[in-house]
Amino acid sequence: MAFIKQRGKTYYVVYKYLDKEGRSRQKWEAFPSKSAAERRLKEVDYKKAVGTLVIPECRKLDDLLQEYVESHGKERWSVSTYQANLGLIRNYISPYIGRMNISDINTRVIETYYRKLQALPPECTGCRCGHITPSMIRDIHKLLKSCFKMAVKWELLERNPAEYAEVPKYRPKERDIWTAEELFHAIDVCDDDGLKLCMNLAFACTMRISEILGLTWDCIDITDDAVREDRAYLYINKQIQRVNRSALEALDDKDVIKKFVPADEHAKSIIVLKTPKTQSSIRKVFLPKTVAGMLSEWKAKQEELKEILGSEYEDNNLVICSEYGGPVEENAIKKKFDKLIRKNGLRKVVFHSIRHTSITYKLRLTGGDVKAVQGDSGHAQTSMVTDVYSHILDENRIRNAEEVEAAFYSGKAPEHQKKTIPADTEDNMKVIANLLQNKELMAVIKTMMG
Repeated sequence: MAFIKQRGKTYYVVYKYLDKEGRSRQKWEAFPSKSAAERRLKEVDYKKAVGTLVIPECRKLDDLLQEYVESHGKERWSVSTYQANLGLIRNYISPYIGRMNISDINTRVIETYYRKLQALPPECTGCRCGHITPSMIRDIHKLLKSCFKMAVKWELLERNPAEYAEVPKYRPKERDIWTAEELFHAIDVCDDDGLKLCMNLAFACTMRISEILGLTWDCIDITDDAVREDRAYLYINKQIQRVNRSALEALDDKDVIKKFVPADEHAKSIIVLKTPKTQSSIRKVFLPKTVAGMLSEWKAKQEELKEILGSEYEDNNLVICSEYGGPVEENAIKKKFDKLIRKNGLRKVVFHSIRHTSITYKLRLTGGDVKAVQGDSGHAQTSMVTDVYSHILDENRIRNAEEVEAAFYSGKAPEHQKKTIPADTEDNMKVIANLLQNKELMAVIKTMMG
């Protein structure tokens, strides 16, 4: 029988269990609050009742990682995160420090381990880029820090050795993106209607490629009334992804809406339709009239194809699908996009950069309304928008300084610094003229307004 015991400001969940030798043991787990302890108590009672309670008795790091994955990862990670983290453990943690006693691992050991990873020759890393990047080490650090935090909670360690470990500095590479003029030129020369629709959805709706491929017709309102009244929209709540069958089995098909039958029944991975990784990715995005019209035309062509193929057509209700209705993978779209670039001599960018172009111009059109743009992009936090696109917001802040100068300081500056303020009418005409000369902005406005 499990119970809660308080000592000072700490609450403990206490329960008995049998160790591997069959001896009776008592386990104490510490919690900072009574509510947290009560939640764990209910969890312990339930898991003991159904026979799934895992008692942490780890000495080696590999043992701790296994317990951590079983008790934490399977409950909290998405399929893709589970897949990625198991890969980090298998390839970059276990071979180097997995057999160490956790009591021997301290901050110095972890920092030495990170330096060793960075110094590995390309033939030892298994990385496509040839070496282990600071970004990958940050992912490893995040995993270890969370794992050791759990060990402290389980009272296997007194302190988290990863808490203060220094991680190699990571400077994200600035993504090269197209201007609006370049994007719409690419769309004009594109002769693949499916790719053209994907590009327009990525820009107008700030969608990820996996979200575009997971979009279904029941999540789109492009009725005549909705388009006429400027309330046509699409609802993003699914994505297409290829995942390992072993990961799906381990997580009991967690977050999976539909599994598509693979061409090869022995394939290690399959394509699934699943819920997004984060709740913030589920969102409603309003459609420009032009893009709503594109979707209407695309649906009409799809319906004609269904009638022609009849029973041969596999109707999954997907907006973007194969000729016979099956799912389309990200790589298929990326290959078509790369071919479009090569064929037309366009500046090389990746498909995902269209989403970045979208955010860039939406920030400009809204005057830096980060919350509105975040609503379309599905970023979990506004900082994810402001950190990446701060250069655009700086333009608005410079404009703010000019506005403050004109409103409050004009006429008080020294003679040599004063500017002649034109009449309102003349000023407005200049603004309009500047807008008309900005081809990129006019291309965006034309597309967004339909």
